[in-house]
Amino acid sequence: MSDVNADLLSLELSGAVDERSVDAGVLDAAARTEDPSPFPAISVAHVFKVFIPEINGGIPEIMRLLAAGLTRRCRSEVLVSRVSGSGSSEIVEGIEVHRASALGSLWSMPISPAFPFLVWQTARRVDVVDYHAPFPLADLAVSLWFPKRTALIVHWHSEIIAQRRLLPVVGPFIRRTLKRADRIVVSTPAMIEQSPFLKPFADKCVVIPYGIDVDYWKKLEAADQRRITELRALHPRLILATGRLVAYKGFGVLVDAMRSVDGTLVIVGTGALEGALRRQIDDAGLGDRVHLVGYLERRELKCLLHACRVFTMPSVEESETFGIAQVEAMACGKPVVNTRLLTGVPWVARDGSEAMTVPPRNPDALAASLSFLLDHPGDAAAMGARSLLRAETTFSFGTFLTETLKVYQDTVKEKIAI
Repeated sequence: MSDVNADLLSLELSGAVDERSVDAGVLDAAARTEDPSPFPAISVAHVFKVFIPEINGGIPEIMRLLAAGLTRRCRSEVLVSRVSGSGSSEIVEGIEVHRASALGSLWSMPISPAFPFLVWQTARRVDVVDYHAPFPLADLAVSLWFPKRTALIVHWHSEIIAQRRLLPVVGPFIRRTLKRADRIVVSTPAMIEQSPFLKPFADKCVVIPYGIDVDYWKKLEAADQRRITELRALHPRLILATGRLVAYKGFGVLVDAMRSVDGTLVIVGTGALEGALRRQIDDAGLGDRVHLVGYLERRELKCLLHACRVFTMPSVEESETFGIAQVEAMACGKPVVNTRLLTGVPWVARDGSEAMTVPPRNPDALAASLSFLLDHPGDAAAMGARSLLRAETTFSFGTFLTETLKVYQDTVKEKIAI
């Protein structure tokens, strides 16, 4: 997938390359903690551009987790568009999925005359439409008509960034959608503060951070402990970074920073910039200390997270809106070095508490913070303890589900009362 599509198709919500970051076990556990109230089951349609398996991870993964995690309280379905070809209906991992026909795409947007009609048809028969933004074709549909009796939730995952040249055209439709919305769900307060679209509708916004299976990342089996011991012996000053190898992740800046850091860097992930990064590493003579290891299974990633001394997220652009990868590291009790983006990244791991936050695109500042944490293990351990506490109290998957369910229920109650 190209960088151009990053904000619409694959908002980076997980640094782990194994993108199914919450498995059936945690979904079952989350379901057992759902709201036990007698509120009747709610019918919910999740609306976006694409769904699994066309795109794994990102917004489609959040849709899957919500649909699968709230099965006791919601009857969920998904409405998306095809990239091209005829429409279809199918069951994907137990979820009813409807795909609108499309003639092709333009500027990474499907040309789907059928999609607005399917949005209207779906909205007539469900209690809640949970629209996962951004997808301007859905904004067009909602702007033209939407039934009053149906609750509209806008899950605002990201601004339109790569396609911002289209904002003069699609902006009015986005604003009309937000005006019609009953609630707007964001993952961090920074999204409200920094978005010109959300500021006028701040009273509708609800902050529900993305959640992870904290227990999975925190707990270790005997085999994990042995593997961690091996990794620490091999790399006693290990720095870890994870994510797709694309420009906004800032891995080129990180490689530059490693010129002056006494340590070993492992980058987990694949992507279009792998070749360029390997050449950069070779040109800098860092081949013995900087390693691109590609795809890793979740268990090996967990062992690396526990073995490392510090985790870093050196992102350089606002496409990085949250950074679940740093939450996974926090759940492993690790200090974080992140960047001062105007997004939720420095809110998730806070400067001076769980993280050292540096200016983006500044290899010297990045190197200084990494070196400080490597050279001061006591400070790093204290920061890591605060990281674990914040992961447990703020970013649990169960809380993410129950808070989202509450938004659904509250808006349905309001519609019934009208």
